[in-house]
Amino acid sequence: MPLRVLDHPLAGHLVAHLRDRSTKPATFRALAHQLTTLLAIEATRDLETEEREIVTPLETTRARVLGRQPLVVVPVLRAGLGMVQPFTDLFPDVSVGYVGLERDHETAQARSYYCKLPPVAGRHVFVIDPMLATGGSAAQAIRVVRDHGATDVRLVAIVSAPEGVAEVERQHPGTVIYTAALDRGLNDRKYILPGLGDFGDRLYGT
Repeated sequence: MPLRVLDHPLAGHLVAHLRDRSTKPATFRALAHQLTTLLAIEATRDLETEEREIVTPLETTRARVLGRQPLVVVPVLRAGLGMVQPFTDLFPDVSVGYVGLERDHETAQARSYYCKLPPVAGRHVFVIDPMLATGGSAAQAIRVVRDHGATDVRLVAIVSAPEGVAEVERQHPGTVIYTAALDRGLNDRKYILPGLGDFGDRLYGT
């Protein structure tokens, strides 16, 4: 199973405070930013690099820099917006697309209401969805970007359930998932346990 779970003491610390129901929205947003930075670094570990000549204040040297293959980050609205800035901070030239999916709380199925994507063919595409619960929304977002021509698609989530990981693998075999925590499972309302509640609500104080 192509699942990469962050193995770092700081990641565990940040997840613990995100889980805490007493964490206020402002702190929650800061923690999500910090944790997504770690995830973004991990998810881009294998990016292509190339050697260039660099002139330092003392001499000329050879150094490795990022290659020219463009990056695209696609948050699943609205909660995924809380994970965009770390990618744009680390990679200022990244293009940003948007996929709007809303979960029906009665059926737990995702409903599409918006899609705006830059060119994705031939680019590294990172779909970001903070809570990988049933996997329906993430799988649908991956399908959208693949239908637009993407072939290298990676999923980045903060907390994941085994059911969601399995569903993404079922619909999109081989898709690599980067997550900060693999939780126990889903409750009867399809929320992740122990989880951290509704990510979007906690992010925006709604």
